[in-house]
Amino acid sequence: MRSTVVRRTALAASAAALALLVTACGGSSDGDSGSDKVGSDGESTQAGKTATAKALTAAELTKVALVQVDVKSGTLAEKVPAKDDIAPAKVTSEDAACAPLAYLQAGSYVGEPAATVKRAWKGEAVKPAAGASDEDQFLAALDLEQAIITLASYEDGGAEQAMKDLSTAAEKCAAGFSYTVAGTATKAAKVVTTTAPEGADEALALTVSVNADGVKAPMKAVILRKGATVVYIPAVNFAAAATGKDYDFPTEIVDAQLAKLS
Repeated sequence: MRSTVVRRTALAASAAALALLVTACGGSSDGDSGSDKVGSDGESTQAGKTATAKALTAAELTKVALVQVDVKSGTLAEKVPAKDDIAPAKVTSEDAACAPLAYLQAGSYVGEPAATVKRAWKGEAVKPAAGASDEDQFLAALDLEQAIITLASYEDGGAEQAMKDLSTAAEKCAAGFSYTVAGTATKAAKVVTTTAPEGADEALALTVSVNADGVKAPMKAVILRKGATVVYIPAVNFAAAATGKDYDFPTEIVDAQLAKLS
């Protein structure tokens, strides 16, 4: 197995913020809810905005947060170790305009929610082909998606503002930005807005290319708003982080979370 692959993987993991490398995956905090219209082209919209919805409490958020039975595959954990639960205070951005993206990359949230609840999800690794080399076996073990799922509820239009801040940051920081998570500095080379899922009041989908030892490691995220609740779902695949190859975002957890919020 080439040491460079191992090194790149380790660096990419750091660059992706260790919050996404939670062992089993999971989390917890406080909640909220709101109302708008979905942007199917990947950009959030606020057309037809109605009265601000009531923020959900932590207990109410917990009821709509995913549990293992809600997902068809992979492992979902409801508790995130404190060391892996990254708070916004541990995240800084060289350009303040890009801070919302830095929070997202770290598996955190934007603004000041009234309550948050976290979960962590880990997919299933790809089985290596018979007779695969040590390197291919190593990469196969890493070829799975992991995601931090944060539900955050906001008062007084905070959910709409969080979506607006993220959308604005994606535009202003499309050419890249630098940020630090818990002391680890990272350079994002590019931010691309992709097609967002339907079914939410607002939705945004992004792919951020992170520089990791010469490799452009892709990190993907989907952000949804239902009423006054915003769901942040950044996902990473460490095999892709080591090689720079693309991977599919785990849409099943988006579908499952939307179903519980509906």
